[in-house]
Amino acid sequence: MRDDLISYLITDPKYYTNDIEIFEKKLIKNLKSKKVNIACFRDKTSKNFKKLAKIFVKICKEYNVEKILINENYKLAKKLYATGVHLTSKQFDKIQKARDLDLYVIISCHNYKDIEIAQESHVNAITYSPIFHSPDKGEPKGMAKLRECIRVYEDLDIIALGGIINKEHIEQISRTRACGFASIRYFVT
Repeated sequence: MRDDLISYLITDPKYYTNDIEIFEKKLIKNLKSKKVNIACFRDKTSKNFKKLAKIFVKICKEYNVEKILINENYKLAKKLYATGVHLTSKQFDKIQKARDLDLYVIISCHNYKDIEIAQESHVNAITYSPIFHSPDKGEPKGMAKLRECIRVYEDLDIIALGGIINKEHIEQISRTRACGFASIRYFVT
């Protein structure tokens, strides 16, 4: 695996729960077990989202995660002193608002139209997905489309996402010029 490949952990209540004590223990265990450059708190179901997000930011800072992101909620990211926000593919209209708050911005992209809008909006990076099979995420792009995307948008930091669950997947991504990979399940120990 390339030394410069960014390793991006994303949480999900399915694997972390919304129980604060268990969430803390699982997050710490996962941060200790694998290299993590970027971490994103992603939880679309829990009622205690803000409390969990605050704990997430605190723990990631304690473990020296370089970029700490909150999914979707750029205002909360700023309020909690997170590094940035990971916007969904339905939030292109929020890019400038997040940038105005001096946040690091990643946005989810699934096609070239999305990527062009992201690039014109001066995001810091995009995730391109799904690369491998991922439940309920549609047809996988595969490695050939990832390589093509990286070639076409060579001036943009592209992070591979979707179905990345093992070292073999990461090794395949490492052989491309992707700046990194993002995953939920790979980091769950």
